[in-house]
Amino acid sequence: MTTPSPSPWQRVHDTLCAQGDSPFWHAREERLYWIDVALRRLWRLHPRSGRAEHLELPQEPGSVAPCRGGGLLLALRDGLYHLASWQDLPRRIVPAPYDPARQRFSGGHCDPWGRFWVGTRAEAPDRPEGALYCLHTRVQVQPELHAVERGVVSSDGLAWSPDAKVLYWADGARGLLSHHAMSLPGSWPPQLGVPLPMARFDVAQDGQPGGAAVDQAGRYWVAMREAAQVLCLSDRGEVLARHPTPVQCPTAVCFGGHDLCTLYLTSARLQRGADELARYPDSGAVHALRVDTPGLPTQLYWD
Repeated sequence: MTTPSPSPWQRVHDTLCAQGDSPFWHAREERLYWIDVALRRLWRLHPRSGRAEHLELPQEPGSVAPCRGGGLLLALRDGLYHLASWQDLPRRIVPAPYDPARQRFSGGHCDPWGRFWVGTRAEAPDRPEGALYCLHTRVQVQPELHAVERGVVSSDGLAWSPDAKVLYWADGARGLLSHHAMSLPGSWPPQLGVPLPMARFDVAQDGQPGGAAVDQAGRYWVAMREAAQVLCLSDRGEVLARHPTPVQCPTAVCFGGHDLCTLYLTSARLQRGADELARYPDSGAVHALRVDTPGLPTQLYWD
């Protein structure tokens, strides 16, 4: 009998999430942060000590990002919130520009100019009610939230090229990945150039593109939901490498560690069948993979 080779992915903690997502590495704290959407929790892990802790949130989180002045920016169902410290309660700084009964905030990331980009997702699948928004830096108590694009199904895989001139953006439900030239980068309101198709995935075979990150060589790493793999793509959308994962539904990736050469992966356990969980018992856990090329540092929201 052939003994299966060990997975290059390492489980980083005993925690199992129902729907892990939106990981980021906080270099100042040397911690990994992520959310559990379904259980309404915010998690953080200090890998060196192995200590993990979580906060209960009042609503489903869609994404989380670090702030330049300390604390965190949280995208919850009914708005964008600032969490000043781990011991505080989140305070809403911008109400949701949609009906929270029909939509919620989803994936979000900060750009190199300190702004927070976040998409929305309709509760009804495949209904193009979503939008992509950009939150201005907090130069006033309630910063402006600008709708960059409307009429989308989902906004996944947000990431920027190393020179910050290109935005990568995926429609996970349709398996589409595109890149947009940033017209007048850093200007307000932000403008996107004509979208250029980068890759089209067969959702049934390749999965749905989820959360993504870019390394310092400009390669795009994306978690492929329902396909048990992370893809590494060139800036033209060519598949350079496929990394099988120890979970059927990987949800998002980020680079972290002291050298940014650790690729962290969140995953989902919610509504997975018994056969799948028997094959992938670590579903819902956070895993790590060592890579050769460091990733780009986590961008901060300028508050």
